[in-house]
Amino acid sequence: LPKDCCEVLIALYENDTLFERELVDLSAPERRAAFARLSPFVKFPALEDRARDCVIWESTTIIEYLAQHYAGTSPLVPADPEAAFDVRRMDRFFDLYVHESMQKTVLDELRPEGTRDPRGVEQARATLTLSYDWLERELSSRVWAAGEAFSMADCAAAPALYYANPVAPFGPGHPHTAAYLERLHGRRSFARTFEEAGYYDEPVSLRGIPFRSWCEHHMAPIAGVAHIAYLPAGRVVGLSKLARVVVCLAKRL
Repeated sequence: LPKDCCEVLIALYENDTLFERELVDLSAPERRAAFARLSPFVKFPALEDRARDCVIWESTTIIEYLAQHYAGTSPLVPADPEAAFDVRRMDRFFDLYVHESMQKTVLDELRPEGTRDPRGVEQARATLTLSYDWLERELSSRVWAAGEAFSMADCAAAPALYYANPVAPFGPGHPHTAAYLERLHGRRSFARTFEEAGYYDEPVSLRGIPFRSWCEHHMAPIAGVAHIAYLPAGRVVGLSKLARVVVCLAKRL
């Protein structure tokens, strides 16, 4: 499940907001066209509020909208301007410095040989380390990302750290950050979101994976494009892992 969708689901579950969840298969032309009428850039997530006759895009904007029009018992954006500023500051930090750096590292794995960006990946990993160091200092005196109360900043932190830690694990110098992620794991809204995100029983496919190999018998290069599809037994494999399978098998041709 995309990180931005996780953010919104955590916000919805945190306040037990009633909503109808709809999965969109973008590979189906009619479903893609219908979604494009709601979200012209065809990006997830999108929130359609029929009662107010509007459609909201982008996770942070959606959560701000929910806090304004469908506030629950857990105020995700504080009424106090100074506290709200700190929530928004931390929200942007997790999106721009943690998530984007992790995403750069993972997406580079999907690029064909010869087009990868090792320098960019090195910089992204350095940014992640710097981000962990900065966050460690911030969390030394906080329970949640922006203070004592769970907020929109934690909705952004949860998927960002959840996905980043396997890519660039927290070091021994980040005990507060590791403990914070454990607190997020214990949050009901977090557990429900990732339990649902982890289970999937529809076909998964990845098309257009380029590969290159060498035929030892004919002494000739082999180049092509592979497509992978599988039906998960409840759990899905990350797309970068599928690309790695193709690379590994190509080396054995």
